[in-house]
Amino acid sequence: MSKLMARMIPADTSVILFSSRMIEIQSQMSERAVELLSLPENQSCFLLDIGCGSGLSGDYLSEEGHYWVGLDISTAMLDVALEREVEGDLVLADMGHGVPFRAGTFDGCISISALQWLCNADKKSHSPPKRLYRFFSTLYSSLARGSRAVFQIYPENSDQLELITSQAMKAGFTGGMVVDYPNSAKAKKFFLCLFVGVSGALPKGLGSESVEKGVAHQAMFTGERTRFKNLKGKSLKKSKDWILEKKERRRRQGREVRADTKYTGRQRKARF
Repeated sequence: MSKLMARMIPADTSVILFSSRMIEIQSQMSERAVELLSLPENQSCFLLDIGCGSGLSGDYLSEEGHYWVGLDISTAMLDVALEREVEGDLVLADMGHGVPFRAGTFDGCISISALQWLCNADKKSHSPPKRLYRFFSTLYSSLARGSRAVFQIYPENSDQLELITSQAMKAGFTGGMVVDYPNSAKAKKFFLCLFVGVSGALPKGLGSESVEKGVAHQAMFTGERTRFKNLKGKSLKKSKDWILEKKERRRRQGREVRADTKYTGRQRKARF
C-alpha cells in the first residue's frame, strides 16, 4: 500500500506518517481478527483473506506461521501485493459472485474493512441481499466444520448491520457481533464473528463491561432461528416468534429494547 501511495502522492513527512499509521492499524486489526478465530496453538492453518488488497493482513498471517490465500477485486492492489512478494497465493475475484473454492478447504477466514462494500449496488444488476447471500453461502461451504470467519467492518448504520447478519444466518452461520471499546468514538471496532457447523459463545469484546449479557442474547438469537424452518427460514410477520427474533437482533446491535414478558407478541382484542 505504501508503494502505491508513493507513486500517486508526492513524498513528504505527513504522507509517510499517514501511510505508516494505516499499516499499523491494518496490522492491529488483523491481529485481533486472528485472535477471534481461536485457532489451535502452535499449529499452522490454511486461511482465507477476503479483500486482501496489497497483502498487509497476509503479512501478519505469514508472521504467525499460517498459509493463506488472498482474494480481491482490484487488479491494481493485487499487483502491489505481487511487487511486495507476499507469501500467500492471490486470486482476482468479486466476492459478490461467491467464493470459488472446494468445500472444507479453509481452517478459517478473516476480512478487514471489505465486507460492507457488498451492501452497495454499484451496478443496476447488483442486489446487495443476493450478493451477500451468495458470498456467505459459498464461504460457508468452503470452510471446515467447526471453523470461524471474522470480518472487521465499518457499518454505516444499524440497517446495514442487520442486512449483513441476516444473510449470514440465512446461509447457515451462527455467531454475532463483537464490539471492541464500544464507548470510544475513535477506538470502537466492529467484528462479525461467525461459526461454521457449531454454535459457540461469542468472544469477549475489548473494553466491554456487559459481555455476559451480550453472549446470552446472541445464544438465544441463534437458538430461536432453528424453530422457523417451516416457513423457508422466516417467521410469520408480526407473530410472537417474529417479534422476539427482531428484539434479539436489536439487542445484539446494542440498541435499547424492552424486556420480554408474558404479554410480548400477544394479539390485542378488538375494541369497539
